[in-house]
Amino acid sequence: MSVIDSALVQIKRLHPYSPGKPVEELEREFGISNAIKLASNENPLGCSPMVHEVLAGASEHIELYPDANAFYLKQRLAQKLGIAENQITIGNGSNDVLDLVARSFLDSTGEAIYSQYAFMVYAMVTQACGAQAKVAEAFSPGSAQSYGHDLDAMLALIGDRTRLIFIANPNNPTGTWLESDALKSFIEQVPDHIAIVIDEAYFEYVDMEQYPDSMQWLDRHPNLIVTRTFSKIYGIAGLRIGYSVSSAELCDLFNRVRQPFNGNSLALAAARCALDDVAFVDQSRRSNQQGLQLMQGWFGQRGIDYIPSAGNFLTVRFGDNSTQIYQALLERGVIVRPVANYNMPDFLRISVGSKPQLDKMFAILEDIL
Repeated sequence: MSVIDSALVQIKRLHPYSPGKPVEELEREFGISNAIKLASNENPLGCSPMVHEVLAGASEHIELYPDANAFYLKQRLAQKLGIAENQITIGNGSNDVLDLVARSFLDSTGEAIYSQYAFMVYAMVTQACGAQAKVAEAFSPGSAQSYGHDLDAMLALIGDRTRLIFIANPNNPTGTWLESDALKSFIEQVPDHIAIVIDEAYFEYVDMEQYPDSMQWLDRHPNLIVTRTFSKIYGIAGLRIGYSVSSAELCDLFNRVRQPFNGNSLALAAARCALDDVAFVDQSRRSNQQGLQLMQGWFGQRGIDYIPSAGNFLTVRFGDNSTQIYQALLERGVIVRPVANYNMPDFLRISVGSKPQLDKMFAILEDIL
């Protein structure tokens, strides 16, 4: 077997990430206009107006490499979060940071643990490192946290080869979340030599009692890593910027693995500015809460089951007709997200859009159903 054949064996085992269909692609495919995208959990309000102003100035010197250490963004994050700058790792989106963490801890001798229905990137980075995945069964439908992480089941999978545990809170695509006491107890039971990633991509959207800020436990648990992103509530997904917070020692480890210049100049400037527009974040959170209530009410009134969500999306059970409904929505100019690749073929994940977007989707769904 040649070196190319050997590489292909490993690569062909990987399943590429399948993003939501772009609006432009849908409009080309069906010859339509004014399509709406409710597939990728993007902020329907866009981004802060302040960000648009900052980007014009930040683009003046794009012939220069960006600040590889992201000094000013780290400084601003440290001030906002009450942590030290040397605890922050910047990534090309939080997915990049998840990959950094996996490459720092996993190889063919190690194992990673994550929950059934957990964010697909955990499986991808684990497999890309040649490590073994241990998948804990999620809570069953009808339980208090249907489809959510069963922390006891995850603890039971810990073995001699366990190097890394991934937990999304809230989780994508289910929208389920973990309460503070349960998550804290779990972290305290995990041996110190095993790294724990708490993925908080939707942190800023959550308005649930007992939902934790995992960063408060960093001082007591040096094996803890918390990841967040600017792609969701801050509305700058197109610029690809995210970060993790951990101990300074782990941060130093990640920076040895990290690609240089993995945060571009525009993204660094936009992220720093986005942190300052607290009013926009508050507006986005309120808009999301209203949209979630509207969606839950609409589906609930029609007896259509959904998974209660703490994020900016709702995962709805359409049963055996989910594929046909997805296709019918596409043909009418509404993009939602099938989740059959998560072994949830009966469901579609629908991002919380603006009220006009949701009204349009409701009208089309009413006609389809």
